[in-house]
Amino acid sequence: MKESSKKGKIHLSDGIFRDNTVLSSLMVISPVIVCGDTLVNATAVVCIFSLITFVSVVIASFIPKRLPYCLRAILCAVISSLVYVPVRISAQEFYPEIIPRLGIYFPLLALNSVIILQTGAKFSKMKKSGMLVSLLSYIVGFDLVMIVTAFVRELLAYGTIDSRVVNADFLVSGMGTSFGGFIFLGLLCGLYRKIRKSVTHGEDSEGEENVSCD
Repeated sequence: MKESSKKGKIHLSDGIFRDNTVLSSLMVISPVIVCGDTLVNATAVVCIFSLITFVSVVIASFIPKRLPYCLRAILCAVISSLVYVPVRISAQEFYPEIIPRLGIYFPLLALNSVIILQTGAKFSKMKKSGMLVSLLSYIVGFDLVMIVTAFVRELLAYGTIDSRVVNADFLVSGMGTSFGGFIFLGLLCGLYRKIRKSVTHGEDSEGEENVSCD
């Protein structure tokens, strides 16, 4: 029972902490760098990414598992491209200012690694219930990185939070640029990997102690 519950917890934390799409795999980093400078922009990207990824992967889960990986990857790309069309039309209504800024990165969101790589390598091998839990964790993992990055960069670059002025002691205007976003994301990746290493090392040590006690 303990072993099975532990596996369930690992599924919940995979995409958020253990294998974060942005911080661990360094995938889908361009939208975070380019548009993660304000919470308004980040919210738009989060909604677009979450909707395209969830719908595309759920539909792709019905692709027969016996098909070769290459063919399944192509079908996943076709599905996400079809999902991209109505999402883009809707986004133009709700977020008209963010669409031009996203530019080429908008269609890249439709072909992100969670849809193409994780569907073929991981999600297709899981049961539907486990797949949904794992999928949501990967989506939430990206969303959290996007929101945290936007919050810090907006505060430091513009002295605002969600477009509301706050009393900031100092501003770093460069944080509002793509270069500043790249530097901040690099620092965030370093911090994340250090924390993950210490946590996973502690879990491994605990597991070894449990084995020796048995």
